[in-house]
Amino acid sequence: MHTDDNPSRREHPAEERIRLEELTLKGQSRRNFMAQAAAGGLSVFALSLLTEQDAAAQELLSQEAVVAESGQNLLDIQLNINGRVENLKLDPRVTLLDALRERLQMTGTKKGCDHGQCGACTVLIDGRRVLSCLTLAATCEGREVTTVEGLAQGDTLHPMQQAFIKHDAFQCGYCTPGQICSAVALLKEAEEGQASYVTEKLSSAGGALSDEEIRERMSGNICRCGAYPNIVKAVAEVQSGRETAQTWNFHIKVEEMQA
Repeated sequence: MHTDDNPSRREHPAEERIRLEELTLKGQSRRNFMAQAAAGGLSVFALSLLTEQDAAAQELLSQEAVVAESGQNLLDIQLNINGRVENLKLDPRVTLLDALRERLQMTGTKKGCDHGQCGACTVLIDGRRVLSCLTLAATCEGREVTTVEGLAQGDTLHPMQQAFIKHDAFQCGYCTPGQICSAVALLKEAEEGQASYVTEKLSSAGGALSDEEIRERMSGNICRCGAYPNIVKAVAEVQSGRETAQTWNFHIKVEEMQA
């Protein structure tokens, strides 16, 4: 008796044939099956990724807890931040940026590239602008650190902050704290007569800065939104002391709002 061993020709039980028809024949059933399979695969991948991230975070926290309990290599550091003394126990390798954001919850100072290339982390130390991502917190003891949170006097904004708002010198705002801190330090540098790469005559240093001078002096602060023209206008107004016209404005008629 001849037996056909071809699996494709075998008879399937009725229940199995119905299931195969629902899943593999054609039309909407097959598309639904593929969509469900894809969604299920993505869900498993996302769950796996979240699990790995959570495990990594827990491991990091446990390591920090062990170091904190053992007290090994930790320094007692006293920092003067915006006129307030902060006592911290830090690893000597902790940067000023991480101390500000992670230990003091002062998140105005932004972490951008973390390699000293974008300027988003700029703060002032003894009135000089520095990149806090490249500055060890331990080296700041006994010095006066000013962040963007410390520029305003109560509810009164610093003139540079007011100028940035007036001239719309920001878009996403991520780089803005570093831009403002850098611009504030620029005012002091110009007042002291410090020259830049584009200064033609040292005798001219200390006066009103040209747009070219401002662009050069602010070149260490990157704005990925491209708000540079308005940043230059804001800095020029504060540095020169001469008010300039606001170049943007919104005029919306009541009829247009009701339309």
